Amino acid sequence: SRYHEKGVPVDQWGVGHTLSSDSHLHFTTFVPPLRDARSVADIEAFPLPDLDADYRHAGYSDQAARLHEKGLAAVGLAATTIFEVAWQIRGFEELMVDMLSRRDMAECLFERMTLLRIPQVQANVKAGCDLLMLGDDVSCQRGMLMDPDLWRRFLKPRLARIIDAAREIHPGLPIFYHSDGDCRAIIEDLIDIGITILNPVQPECMDPEEIKGKYGDRLALWGTIGIQTVLPFGTPEDVRREVKHRIETVGRDGGLVLGPTHTIEPEVPWENIAALYQAIDEYGVYR
Repeated sequence: SRYHEKGVPVDQWGVGHTLSSDSHLHFTTFVPPLRDARSVADIEAFPLPDLDADYRHAGYSDQAARLHEKGLAAVGLAATTIFEVAWQIRGFEELMVDMLSRRDMAECLFERMTLLRIPQVQANVKAGCDLLMLGDDVSCQRGMLMDPDLWRRFLKPRLARIIDAAREIHPGLPIFYHSDGDCRAIIEDLIDIGITILNPVQPECMDPEEIKGKYGDRLALWGTIGIQTVLPFGTPEDVRREVKHRIETVGRDGGLVLGPTHTIEPEVPWENIAALYQAIDEYGVYR
């Protein structure tokens, strides 16, 4: 691992990570290296990882072949595709202000991220991946994190370019997109640029049945079992009932990959986890 001069661990993007004593291990506080950037030149000068280098992709084809031999799907991954890594590098508030009043700086960082992702996903697809996973948390539980028109200006066309680059190699490739929260304002846009699978469809802020009714002929839904409600606070019977209901409604006519909407947290009882798997085994069969 690399370390910042103050001893903070730094990831490949140059982002520092601090962990408080009471944090779960998969949550860290980000230390954005470009928080003090003042110009496009500052953004351009910042070193980004060499995701387009050949050594990064060595072995992809062999890995995909081994998965296929086991009857498994090979997944190409460019998670936190543009927005999330960009704000971790720049700082959340700083990037949001850039999008409103320093647009050339936001454009520069988003474009650099896009130019890295395109060869990454192309290498995944050429290696034989069966599904491409993309995503950025662009919404919270009360709606979008930004005006949808800002998303359409800065992020939609760049995400479309990444998808188009993958589909030039594999025209029918399923494209998965993840955003926590209520992203209903951009679902039509996601479909428009080629997304075929939406994750996680949080039931705490989006009605999975409503989404199925509106978009089920164009989108598969992945998730729908809430990690903030039924899994931590329900009984095993509540979990079984929720699974059965999702399969009977959202799973009607197919198009549902059932599962938790995010990481199962430590407060979820083991009995509820067992009930989740048992109910999927019992009810998750089309008859």
